Amino acid sequence: MALLLSCPRRHPSIHLLILSAYALFLLPILDGLELGGDGLYREILRDETVLRLKELGKISDGEGYLERTFLSPASIRASAVIISWMKDAGLTTWIDQMGNIHGRFEPTNSTKEALLIGSHMDTVIDAGMYDGALGIISAISALKVLKVTGRLQRLTRPVEVIAFSDEEGVRFQTTFLGSAAVAGTLPESILQVSDKSGTTVQDVLKLNSLEGTANALGDVRYSPESVGSYVEVHIEQGPVLEALRYPLGVVKGIAGQTRLKVIINGSQGHAGTVPMKLRRDPMVAAAELVLTLETLCKEPNKFLTYDEECGCFTEESVAGLVCTVGELLTWPSASNVIPGQVNFTVDIRAMDDKVRETIVASFSRLVLQRCDDRLVDCAVEHKHAAAATPCDAELTSQLERATRSTISSMATAAALPGVRRAGGETPVLMSGAGHDAMAMARLTKVGMLFVRCRGGVSHSPEESVLDDDVWAAGLALVNFIDQNAVDAAAATAAES
Repeated sequence: MALLLSCPRRHPSIHLLILSAYALFLLPILDGLELGGDGLYREILRDETVLRLKELGKISDGEGYLERTFLSPASIRASAVIISWMKDAGLTTWIDQMGNIHGRFEPTNSTKEALLIGSHMDTVIDAGMYDGALGIISAISALKVLKVTGRLQRLTRPVEVIAFSDEEGVRFQTTFLGSAAVAGTLPESILQVSDKSGTTVQDVLKLNSLEGTANALGDVRYSPESVGSYVEVHIEQGPVLEALRYPLGVVKGIAGQTRLKVIINGSQGHAGTVPMKLRRDPMVAAAELVLTLETLCKEPNKFLTYDEECGCFTEESVAGLVCTVGELLTWPSASNVIPGQVNFTVDIRAMDDKVRETIVASFSRLVLQRCDDRLVDCAVEHKHAAAATPCDAELTSQLERATRSTISSMATAAALPGVRRAGGETPVLMSGAGHDAMAMARLTKVGMLFVRCRGGVSHSPEESVLDDDVWAAGLALVNFIDQNAVDAAAATAAES
């Protein structure tokens, strides 16, 4: 200010020049003060992020519940909103040929590989508002903080947020359509997969003004040389962090997953005229198989003999094994008709790939045995398989440091009252749920940060995350990006 006052009055241009320079110098500082001089950026990372989560949670194809599937009308509306938020954070945006939304900041003259941060924008049916959306909006908010504090211009590598079009696989019963396309692992045959109405992936793409061709699918793929790492923030979808009274945890790996469809054909008939002993009832066979699956996954050693398969198994290797029948359909589905066909889905997950593959093979064999016993015809279709995915040790360590810094600074400012072990070790977890990071691991090294959710509930409208935990997730991302992509010397010089 003294410099400005000492300028000669006969040179007003000097006044303007110095005033401009002074404003540029103070802009990051003033923005920081406006956002909270403690450097926690509550207004963006908590208040605005929570409002945006609620706004996105209202964009639905369902009436009175949240449903947003691959390239549905609600998905298209949500895309426009997400793009506006990305632009607000200073990012260049586009939609690729698989419907993924990208927001990127490209530093001048940078030759380094990009840091990708993302999650999915699709939901299950009757969903909660945090699954997927939290990872997208927290990443956008973190970059907005960098923008308003002047650090976005000091990035040393490209940073890109991706909102993947499909992870849940609800519409086409095939997960990771969006992230697998970016990773370059989505087969061309996916274009001909159809939903329950008979509409194919290709049809949906073309209806939304996308090409829907094999060549266009290839254009979505990123080259491994262009990407340095991928990081994903996601709700835990489990109860561990809540039990530890800790808002964040880092992920050391993601369970492998197999999805099957079991098709059982019997003899359709009148419910009142066909004697019980003469029935070929696929519903009863399905019921027996569902219970068989439950017992197989609860007590695998009852079904797997030492000589045949499980000599290498340990109690630890089967500890994370879970199996689920989530959908069962009958035809013709009438109360007075013995069904002619019953189909049901099977989801098998385990931390150990050999355990998972053995359980899949054993269940498939048991299906044929039980169906032979009941004189019905059965087939087992393999719909999806993903290997267990370890997270990169270096990224995990960096996320741990960012989390410790976050919890320490928030606890010091009394922003996280009641946090146990503030300043202690960050919890390290395994993920039983599949995430886009599984697909992206085929492209680059991956890291994940989990956020505490109430009761561990997910895939439900009861899904809930504390506002302050949303805040902590965003601040941890800011700290992580500062470690990995911001010119520390330039940042220090600007702040001193």
